[in-house]
Amino acid sequence: MVARALWVLLAALRAGWCLLPQSGYLHPDEFFQAPEVMAGDILNLQVYYPWEFLTNSPCRTVVFPLMTSGVTYWVIKSLQQLDICSSCINGYTLLVSPRLLFTIFSFILDYSVYRLAPFWGADPWKALVLLAGSYVTLVFYTRTFTNTLEGLLFALLMVLISSRKSSGCSAEPTSSSLIGVITTAGFFNRPTFLAFALMPLLYWASLIVDSQKSIKTLINHFLKFILCACFTAFVFITADTFYFTSVSLDNLYSTNKSSLFDVIIQLHDKMVVTPFNFLSYNLNPHNLALHGSHPRVTHVTVNGVMLFGILHILAIGAGFKMLKKCVHQLMLVRWCCRGLPGLLVHSKGSPTLLLFYFVPLAFLSLFSHQEPRFLIPLILPLVLFSASPNRAVKWKLLVVLFNLLGALLFGCLHQGGLIPCLFHLEQLIHSPASSGHPQHYTLLFAHTYMPPRSLLHIKKTDVHVEVIDMAGAGEEALCQTVQQRASNFTCSDCHIFIVIPGTVRTAITKCGVSFKNETLIFPHLSMEDPPQIPVLASGNWRSQLGLYILELNRDHQSL
Repeated sequence: MVARALWVLLAALRAGWCLLPQSGYLHPDEFFQAPEVMAGDILNLQVYYPWEFLTNSPCRTVVFPLMTSGVTYWVIKSLQQLDICSSCINGYTLLVSPRLLFTIFSFILDYSVYRLAPFWGADPWKALVLLAGSYVTLVFYTRTFTNTLEGLLFALLMVLISSRKSSGCSAEPTSSSLIGVITTAGFFNRPTFLAFALMPLLYWASLIVDSQKSIKTLINHFLKFILCACFTAFVFITADTFYFTSVSLDNLYSTNKSSLFDVIIQLHDKMVVTPFNFLSYNLNPHNLALHGSHPRVTHVTVNGVMLFGILHILAIGAGFKMLKKCVHQLMLVRWCCRGLPGLLVHSKGSPTLLLFYFVPLAFLSLFSHQEPRFLIPLILPLVLFSASPNRAVKWKLLVVLFNLLGALLFGCLHQGGLIPCLFHLEQLIHSPASSGHPQHYTLLFAHTYMPPRSLLHIKKTDVHVEVIDMAGAGEEALCQTVQQRASNFTCSDCHIFIVIPGTVRTAITKCGVSFKNETLIFPHLSMEDPPQIPVLASGNWRSQLGLYILELNRDHQSL
């Protein structure tokens, strides 16, 4: 009963924190792989379209953005058009509505754990508490990442391949069609899904081979899988082709008066297969280096610990023990008779769960670009493994403290001033004084993550707001841009705001300009420009852990 009550509280925290909302900004991809694009397409707002959605070689399918952020934005747009909610579209709803949908979807993980725990010999409620209490679930699984969808699809795949009869024996697989759909959908969402799906698919195939005596029935299972996979791929390719090429069958047919065969040929020439473009780009080491290169052991030694803490370390220890046992079994004659499928089907839960955890980890480690969020789907096999009855969590206090620290760091502190800053600027731009008398705003961001322009709620037709992203520009380039803007500061209705972390606040003072308004948003932690410990200890910690909004003074005399 205690575990059930704790899970309910953690589930309520997950939903409530989403609505609050969380101020932490994990990575630009949480905005620029879905919400930002859909805000431009559906709400006609000023946005920044990332390179993955450029029409010359798109690397991201549009299907999932349309089904998630697209649906939520269409709903709030419809509510506003029907006068049910006169101001439904604002920075808060643009941020929270897609996150809320993902938060609801995140309970697919909880359902999957509850269903899978008895099958894999884990305690259901212990596994649910481990899952719901993890900051990965509280923070990452409530954000609009493609990695989040990858984790949910991986969970559904695990549910489909894990089924038992009431007697406790493995049931005959009956979900070949759904397995084909989910595998293909996962591949189009992120081609790396195949790394997660490999072991479940091998396990599923071994169940089929082990349970079927008829070759006809065996072939029937695999045909269902292949046909449904091909149909799903066709749906994704068709949707992406029409979105990225803006092809209309009616226009092609009526304008060119072509035969249906000619139309099909033209569509074939314009066909968009986003996973192939994704793989072509990411298999090029030069392209990966543009996004950051890491040692191949980063996932195992750093990212796994950063996400899962002691649970990852314990899994590594258990993995070495399993490897030692497997090597020993290789020397036995019966190993040759049984083979790998037998190992997968007849092994106890823990060894197979370790394979589900470490095989994707190994495949993802082959790539030089390694970010922690790439591993978040692995939380499912890890909590199932950690919640087995013979593997009691001896480090409960450490697990709790680790997840509290992770939730605070990534849910609140990490780039935590940028979203409140955008809310503040949105209110300023759309204030009654501004709407009554049009004014021009220049918003310059430096040493922050890329600002999602959609949260400013600016229509594409509005030319009175200019957003400049200086990223991590050096002091000289930053001062040059600021001085150039200051020298052209002649309009009486013009406002120039500079957004910069407190850790690089002193750089602006060297630019020879003055400011008439200064707003500090707390907290904000920039890992690219981290605060120095001596400065924090000197009593200036609030400034170092803050984000400044500086309004340039028209009388920009040297400070």
